[in-house]
Amino acid sequence: MAKQLFVNLPVKDLDKSKEFFSKLGFGFNEQFTDENAACLIIGENIYAMLLTEPLFKTFTRKEISDARNSTEVLIAMDAGSRAEVDDLVSKARQAGESVYMEPMDQGWMYGHSFADLDGHQWEIIYMDMAAMPQA
Repeated sequence: MAKQLFVNLPVKDLDKSKEFFSKLGFGFNEQFTDENAACLIIGENIYAMLLTEPLFKTFTRKEISDARNSTEVLIAMDAGSRAEVDDLVSKARQAGESVYMEPMDQGWMYGHSFADLDGHQWEIIYMDMAAMPQA
């Protein structure tokens, strides 16, 4: 079983992407960050590698999708509370980015989402497992 997860995402402007995620409260692992890549720390052993498009192209033979026009991945991560979900989406909106779906509320599960500078979709979910309907 894997011990770490690295999601690789192409970005058009690495400095602007770093600034955006810093405004949301994320940090970076400087050991894996340079002028072509930034290692965004999402959680313990969970990272997103923000790669400049030229560097990203060296890892694939396919064209890079334009995430503003098509969906290549949905990135979902948990939050500690409903308020934390709303806070992170609010920070993304304040940093100039858009909300791409309205909040989803199923009682025991609550989620909201935003798109980053390059259109990658981030879903933030809070799940109250004690309130989850039993099968």
